[in-house]
Amino acid sequence: MENQSRLRVAIITGASSGIGKEAAKLLAGQGWQVIGLGRDRDRCEQAKAEIQAQAQDADQVTMICADLSLMSDTERACGEILALTERVDVLLNNAGGVARERRITPEGNEGTFAGNHLGHFLLTRRLLPLLRAAAATAPPGATRIVNVSSAAHLICEGLDWDDLQMIDNFQSAAAYCRVKFANVLFTRELARRLGDEGIVAHAMHPGIVDSNFINHADAMMQGSLRSKSDQWITPRAAAEALVWLATAEQPGQMNGEYFHERATAPVNPAALDAGAARRLWQESEKLLA
Repeated sequence: MENQSRLRVAIITGASSGIGKEAAKLLAGQGWQVIGLGRDRDRCEQAKAEIQAQAQDADQVTMICADLSLMSDTERACGEILALTERVDVLLNNAGGVARERRITPEGNEGTFAGNHLGHFLLTRRLLPLLRAAAATAPPGATRIVNVSSAAHLICEGLDWDDLQMIDNFQSAAAYCRVKFANVLFTRELARRLGDEGIVAHAMHPGIVDSNFINHADAMMQGSLRSKSDQWITPRAAAEALVWLATAEQPGQMNGEYFHERATAPVNPAALDAGAARRLWQESEKLLA
């Protein structure tokens, strides 16, 4: 702990595969202490070895097996993180996915909403003291939260506050679009709440990434994505943009923005509704309570 306390610390969800694993490898290679989260134990172990291979010291890398769609698992992971470090310089809320059918977790939440938003909301809220500790000794804007959203948020007309998780009227593609819209609202509320403390929050669209994501989509979404195969990018390319957003000087000079390809991008006008962003925070707290 004494040696690692001098390293910048990054928490990366979805670090056992895809964009998250590549981002973890990049940051480990740059000398960061990396704490990754992943759902599958075997994939976590394999990813840990790959990430450690990029680090100067294997002790720089920790993998925690946790399912962010389960709040009890997320809470346990938070406890493990708190035991590992006293600061968090960068939190990359990268994990996410789409499901063909409605899945209600043992805790009563809808899986797409819980895994893409609610787990990250809980994780971020629990790690705020560590983010604040880092911000207290770092230049303004150096401490960052990055939420991986999607261009899918652009076709969402807003959230249904009477059925926030789409438990009653679940549709696979619509549920994904809504939760990616929620990622942008969450980002803007984080920026509003934390900006005065020197903490920056941004959202990003990584592009259409050639990963296992597509295999979990329904037939309509799969068809749409496969028709754009000429636009697909590698997980490594998406991770490079994510790490740039987390570490480069330019993004630290603004707050609450939505990025694609290392530049600010047009956001759904409905996602600029500050009242909706505040309400999503409040409704998320109610769900956790």
